[in-house]
Amino acid sequence: MRRLVLASLAAAMLAGPALAAEHNATPPTVAPKFVNVPQDAVLSYNIIGLNVTDAQNNTVGEIKDLVIENQKLSGYILSVGGFLGMGEHYVVVSPDSVALGYDADAKKWKAIIGASKDQLKSAPEFKYDGKFKR
Repeated sequence: MRRLVLASLAAAMLAGPALAAEHNATPPTVAPKFVNVPQDAVLSYNIIGLNVTDAQNNTVGEIKDLVIENQKLSGYILSVGGFLGMGEHYVVVSPDSVALGYDADAKKWKAIIGASKDQLKSAPEFKYDGKFKR
């Protein structure tokens, strides 16, 4: 359910006009613009929850969330470290840091990053708090 809500929210934010500041948010006054989805597009529900591997195919993290800024994807929030949700550490990486691709033989999406688990663990931590509290 969370993925569906996130996918809908991401689609609305990417396709719709810019919203005013939070305290001044008003409904859009223009008609919606409908777009086609290209065959090489990736949908958010294919990304969220996707394991991220390094070049040696070792799992180094998992994509937990998307950062959308000014109606554009500006980051992936990765969960690194921890076990069964305990001791998770979140970091944010630029979308161009992660290679996404569809493996037609395995019929699944893949995400590869040029960093080790230790490099990701030592990166600046992102915390879900304040406005971003989950």
